[in-house]
Amino acid sequence: MNRDHVLIIEDDLTQQHMLSKLLSRRLGLTVLCAENGREGLQILQNHSDVMMRLVILDLNLPIMHGLEVLDILRQRYPDIPVIVLSSTTDNNNVTEALSGGALDFIAKPYEADRLITTVKNALKLSILSKEVSRLHDVEEGHFKFSQLIGHDGGLFPFVQMGRKAAQTSIPVLITGETGVGKEVFAQAIHGESERKGKPFITVNCGAIPSQLVESILFGHEKGAFTGATEKTIGKFREAEGGTIFLDEIGELPLDAQVKLLRVLQQKEVEPVGATKPVPIDVRIISATNRDLDLESKQGDFREDLFFRLNVFEICLPPLSQRREDIPLLARHFISRFCARENVIHCTLSDEADDYLKQCKWPGNVRDLENAISRAMVMDEDGVLDLSDFSRNVTEKSITFSASSSDAMLQHYSIFTEDEHIKPLAQIEQDIMTIALQHYDQNMTKTAQMLGIAKSTFYRKMKDIK
Repeated sequence: MNRDHVLIIEDDLTQQHMLSKLLSRRLGLTVLCAENGREGLQILQNHSDVMMRLVILDLNLPIMHGLEVLDILRQRYPDIPVIVLSSTTDNNNVTEALSGGALDFIAKPYEADRLITTVKNALKLSILSKEVSRLHDVEEGHFKFSQLIGHDGGLFPFVQMGRKAAQTSIPVLITGETGVGKEVFAQAIHGESERKGKPFITVNCGAIPSQLVESILFGHEKGAFTGATEKTIGKFREAEGGTIFLDEIGELPLDAQVKLLRVLQQKEVEPVGATKPVPIDVRIISATNRDLDLESKQGDFREDLFFRLNVFEICLPPLSQRREDIPLLARHFISRFCARENVIHCTLSDEADDYLKQCKWPGNVRDLENAISRAMVMDEDGVLDLSDFSRNVTEKSITFSASSSDAMLQHYSIFTEDEHIKPLAQIEQDIMTIALQHYDQNMTKTAQMLGIAKSTFYRKMKDIK
């Protein structure tokens, strides 16, 4: 079972054994033990791949005094809380321990319930500290590839490409299925570039009303159009000196694509209603789950813009091609849920771990996070097992895989339950839905394989409720 870990540094083997049993039995924690500070620090170094939530430290240790160990812990592992235990209640020791960064000081002999309460609080702090640190790095533009789950696993070759891209300011196009983590990858490129610490502005091109695209991207002058009561500088100028991330770039209307092409060529934007353009210094990273190469050949995306955006392409793999990262991602999402919902801690059973690695995950990392969140809501004992991943979650996890859509098609019936023929419109809608699932929600590919125009396919899909 993949549990949260706690390190006990205690030279009294009887105390060590009693404390280990208490934490394992009452809180389901995996406990590692050391008899001195040097051994404890070595254990932390050797177990950098596990979730070390807490260190419980005795003061009166051989080789290195506990306060010396505490000082090193605070320098090397600032996000791991430390609880100090000691048989001495000397005020100087208490003051030094707390001022040195210890979360709490507990005198021996201690009451089990008092210790458990303190440990619970420390576990909450550990989870919150890691999440706050992550969010701060994202907010400040310092998020790095080393913080990506799988940077040294299934994502390793793509991280190498990303680091090369970060050393330049050329446009980068990140492609891949929905939910593979394109925005997070873009944040890492920004965070390891010379533009780190500068703005990282995200724009979802598919969510902007077509009549407002130019205004939102490039800004407008006051009174430039009806409703323009204030001047706005636009997303590109908000990103000045930093990076603008154009997500779902394939959804950008053709007329807006022309203006974006000019921005790439001239390094300047022209706000709506302005009399002259404004020079900008912005790095552009775009992303899509569509085949822009094919769409540019079909005339659905400007070919000249595609060439400008696609200077350096990174195609992120689906989760099904990086299964070794799934357990790490699952535990990461468990920690995020605990931080968000003020849950002490939760673990993942071996059976659930194996199950997650076998699922199709059509929605990729986002799909996995949703499944973990639902399982956490269902959980009652602090251990996620197969029963927490209910039937509806299981079905959702595999519904959109190629094999399951094929099965749906093979068992599809044109008859209703009372043996009447289904209406032709209903049959058409059913087949279109199954085909869309089969081709991983790629509307262009689906329309092509069904032999109908993409515009016709879009129109018909809008009629499906």
